[in-house]
Amino acid sequence: MPDADRPADLVYRTRLPIRLWHWTNAITIFVMLMTGMMIFNAHPRLYWGSYGANFDYAWLEIGNHGTQGYVTLFGVQIPTTGVLGYADHTDEAFPPLVTLPGHYNVPVARLWHFFFAWILVIGWIGFAIYALVSRHLWNDLMLKREEARLSSLWHDIKDHARLHLPRGEAARHYNPLQKIAYLGVLVLGLPLMVLTGLTMSPAMDAVWPWLLVVTGGRQSARSIHFIVAAGLALFIVVHLAMVLLAGPINELRSMITGWYRLPPERPAPGDKA
Repeated sequence: MPDADRPADLVYRTRLPIRLWHWTNAITIFVMLMTGMMIFNAHPRLYWGSYGANFDYAWLEIGNHGTQGYVTLFGVQIPTTGVLGYADHTDEAFPPLVTLPGHYNVPVARLWHFFFAWILVIGWIGFAIYALVSRHLWNDLMLKREEARLSSLWHDIKDHARLHLPRGEAARHYNPLQKIAYLGVLVLGLPLMVLTGLTMSPAMDAVWPWLLVVTGGRQSARSIHFIVAAGLALFIVVHLAMVLLAGPINELRSMITGWYRLPPERPAPGDKA
């Protein structure tokens, strides 16, 4: 569509490298979360430190008493409906509906998990290079000075709580909460996932023994890996909810074609409809 014929509210918001990384990451993280839950089913207990086994104190345990599932968190047992602590004559923490494969098979889950981990790492490195070279990191993701003020962040939090999402020209760019969330995933979440994943490998510990020092031991690394994975799962849930609230067709068009229709500005107080 020639520029002269394009509606003024239709803007090119999402560049191709960002779209490619987004969809690659979406598939990769979903597969890794689902295979990770299958791997966790092999021993659904988490510990801190270098060692941990069945009779050691676990800060988190997911299991069942017959048909009743439970989660034990720091010694406090919380009954579940059986979705956690899947109760079907097994001791699995997560049901087949959310695991890959859909039946108990830890060796296959590990193969898939490690394969997609390489995709995650290569994609992260490629995107990090692009974000630095194109200045996407500085121009689009880093908080501006006025955005970093506590008053500005609090105002943005209140707007989101009231579901007053950005409209008009403001919708063209990431808002402060989006920037914080995306930077958290890019700079903290994904690197921590990779670091702790490497630490759980005895072969990597032999090559890089400093991994055990940095993470506090292999069991601590496994706990951190689980916590970060849960954080990424929460990020996905919130992200999908915001897409639905902002208008899924418009948001999907932006992530597929790059083009986004700016929502009309809210009328000023006192304006007539």
